[in-house]
Amino acid sequence: MKKYKIIIVENDEDEQLFMKEGFASTGLFEIIAQVLNGDDLLDWLEEHQSTLPDLILSDLNMPGKNGYDVIELIKGNPAYRHIPVIITSTSSTKTIIDKCLAKGAADYVVKPDTFVQYVPYVKELYNLIEQKQLVK
Repeated sequence: MKKYKIIIVENDEDEQLFMKEGFASTGLFEIIAQVLNGDDLLDWLEEHQSTLPDLILSDLNMPGKNGYDVIELIKGNPAYRHIPVIITSTSSTKTIIDKCLAKGAADYVVKPDTFVQYVPYVKELYNLIEQKQLVK
């Protein structure tokens, strides 16, 4: 079973903690960075060119560069455009999901309602990546 290197872009401290615990408990991913927004993501990528992730999981609503901006930054940069961006948010509104996908997101996953649902969330994310072969 492949272990994917992931960067999590999330500004909420509680969500960061829940995600970190959920990802760590499954052993399916290696979190190589957790950053607060798209600005921090871009800085991290520029400083770590030799350690690029297999994928980026980004929150949608954040101060600074948000999830829409993350998609555009990654897809607009030849050095990063091969990295799939999966957007995650509490919103399940179809127009928002469609907008993310139209901008180039590899997929969109709704965040769990409670912290105890993060392990199944991480497993579902892994299965999604495998089924859609999002990581080359």
